[in-house]
Amino acid sequence: MDLLVIGSSVAFVSYMLASIALVSRLFHPKGPNLVLVLSLGCIAIIAHTLNNGQYLNHQADINFSLPNVISLVSLVITLSVTAAALKYKVNLLLPVVYGFAGLWQLLMIFMPPIAEIPLSSEKLFLVTHIILALIAYCVLVIATLYAFQVAYINYKLKSKNLVAVSHLPPLMQVENQLFLILNIGTLCLLLSELSGFIFLDDFLSKERAHKTVLSLMALMVYLIIMWGHFKQGWRGHKVLLLTVFATSLLTLSYFGSRFVKEFLL
Repeated sequence: MDLLVIGSSVAFVSYMLASIALVSRLFHPKGPNLVLVLSLGCIAIIAHTLNNGQYLNHQADINFSLPNVISLVSLVITLSVTAAALKYKVNLLLPVVYGFAGLWQLLMIFMPPIAEIPLSSEKLFLVTHIILALIAYCVLVIATLYAFQVAYINYKLKSKNLVAVSHLPPLMQVENQLFLILNIGTLCLLLSELSGFIFLDDFLSKERAHKTVLSLMALMVYLIIMWGHFKQGWRGHKVLLLTVFATSLLTLSYFGSRFVKEFLL
């Protein structure tokens, strides 16, 4: 059997088992067994990382086809949330990121071959721009997940359902983490846009115009969220809706046209 198939299968099974172990005891009086959950998560991450290295490496180039990029993004998000789980209660986030990463690993087993899109590792400025963009996207997706967690905890507290939040972190702690993550992600996105304008000749070309416009719109919405929170005290559902909207714009910018080109055309 192909080593990539074995690796994807191990990652999928481990991610799913970790998700089941967490969700099945999410509201248990003693809470989930985090040692078991994180052990399974680490096994999945190791298999995922080894697979990703083989998918991305193509002779002297980096194969940046859409499935490989999504797999890389899911790996970075999963690794980040797993690391956060060592210190903070992120019980609502782990099943989401593990579930998505596991299902994507499963899909990659059955996905038909897609034409390779090489990215020469010698193109330093382009590589730097793409790395900043991917970091920004990963961080901002995590911020979006945090926004959902804030909204959930806030809703349960208002409905006086204290049992549902007994194994979740305090609302103010999660909210502070949300805006810290949003700040970091927005800064990375800003640096990514600046690097594109300065170093890439085709950043405003007709082929890339829609990507640039959508990513700039997303950046503006994130900046408005930051301004609204620190100057006007925005929080709760308003921040959640704006964050989801901005992240959706960013997703369309990064993956929309590539999905059409690589899967539909």
